[in-house]
Amino acid sequence: MKKILGYTAGVFDLFHIGHLHILKNAKSVCDRLVVGVSTDELVFKYKKKKPIIPFNERIEIIRSIKSVDAVIAQESLDKIELWKKIKFDTMIVGDDWYNSKKWKKIDNDLLKKKVKVIYFPYTKNTSSTKINNILDKFR
Repeated sequence: MKKILGYTAGVFDLFHIGHLHILKNAKSVCDRLVVGVSTDELVFKYKKKKPIIPFNERIEIIRSIKSVDAVIAQESLDKIELWKKIKFDTMIVGDDWYNSKKWKKIDNDLLKKKVKVIYFPYTKNTSSTKINNILDKFR
């Protein structure tokens, strides 16, 4: 029986329970889980701000999670380019992206590669954005 390789990615800044949930849930649908951690440069490129926790610390935190089998630097948001490198069978994403214009295209492109996209519940009560917004009030 073929082993299923799963992939998920994120910034994982200000690590919180939502991050832990997506990683644990992701591992439940695959045999091996590879996690991409966005580099500081990539985050700045699309968010126009640097993460609070530097890349080398964020990647070490993710490496320490028992449900994670391997960690890579995510230097691009191009999922097909990434698929060409590691040939994952399943992509795991938070459901906050479900039915978004961006992810409809990614979903369709990955389907052509026979990659299953699974959307897991986004933790609405806690997010790095919410934490940052609260912290901004004290800065």
